[in-house]
Amino acid sequence: MTVTTTTDTTGGTLAPLDSRLLSAVYRAPGHTGPDGPVGRWEGIDGDEEWAAEIRRLKTARNAVILAHNYELPEIQDIADHTGDSLALSRIAAETDADVIVFCGVHFMAETAKILSPDKTVLIPDEAAGCSLADSLTAEELAEWKSEYPDALVVSYINTTAAVKGLTDVCCTSSNAVDVVAGLPADREILFGPDQFLGAHVQRQTGRDNIHVWAGECHVHAGISGPELARRAEENPDADLFIHPECGCANSAIYLAGEGIIDPARVHMLSTGEMLTSAREAAAAGRGKVLVATEVGMLHQLRGVAPDVDFAPVNERAACPYMKMITPAALLRCLALGVDEVDVAPDVADKARQAVERMIAVGNPGSGE
Repeated sequence: MTVTTTTDTTGGTLAPLDSRLLSAVYRAPGHTGPDGPVGRWEGIDGDEEWAAEIRRLKTARNAVILAHNYELPEIQDIADHTGDSLALSRIAAETDADVIVFCGVHFMAETAKILSPDKTVLIPDEAAGCSLADSLTAEELAEWKSEYPDALVVSYINTTAAVKGLTDVCCTSSNAVDVVAGLPADREILFGPDQFLGAHVQRQTGRDNIHVWAGECHVHAGISGPELARRAEENPDADLFIHPECGCANSAIYLAGEGIIDPARVHMLSTGEMLTSAREAAAAGRGKVLVATEVGMLHQLRGVAPDVDFAPVNERAACPYMKMITPAALLRCLALGVDEVDVAPDVADKARQAVERMIAVGNPGSGE
């Protein structure tokens, strides 16, 4: 991981700022990750007093707050911009702010730093990792490439900076098919790290020379086919918004193909495309939509289409890493100026090329 953190109040790039709320912040037990217990910052409620203090600190820092669609509602609401990681990183590259506070997981903050190398990028909790990004390391990718020396590497944007640095072209879930379809047909493709998105790309392109890494987001993978089938049967008139990372994605295609679910109900969508489809569902007078992705997305969907009943396929599909970006974590980050993200210049230069090649393909901003 190329994210770094400053644990004291004087050793970082930014000088600390006084905050009357800071004394209430403490490190509490959180979830258990692959390397053991992972704590999170607590002690502050996301109320109006907190919001006013965040706005004051943000102004003092000349900062912009970016929040991913999967963050806690109070974090999304206080943010200047909310969206998917790539769209937010592109906003970060265009902002006049001196400091970018990226409320998301570590690879997202890295991507913002890659596209904004001269800006200070902070993440409210540097321990906020990602099971999908961590499922393919740079060392593993280098070894994989050695087995297929003539192959082109296509990496999902949900990867570390080091992996992007070994990648020919990145992709999002909304343009992965176009990216792969635009590559020479006679070149083998190494696609990673998400196996479900990779299967979607194979199915849509019809290419038989794509090798897919067996990685996954543990949250999306946990939204299963049987669960989707049960929920769809319980709600026969509901549309289905399904993220390609989900474990139920292939099942949805199968159920639609067999006529068990009306194919017109099934929509494979990135998070950005879900928002567009939500507005369309509202305009069409749809009553209910079942959503297969991380439950934080429901806050955004309900905001753009309040008259539609958006319900999760799996209400337990909450990412513990995203939920580490708490009101207390954001306050601490802004007040102390800590948990700064850095990416080595040589890695950033190579990674930036992979991202820019993707952007040249088009439609990258609809995100993961």
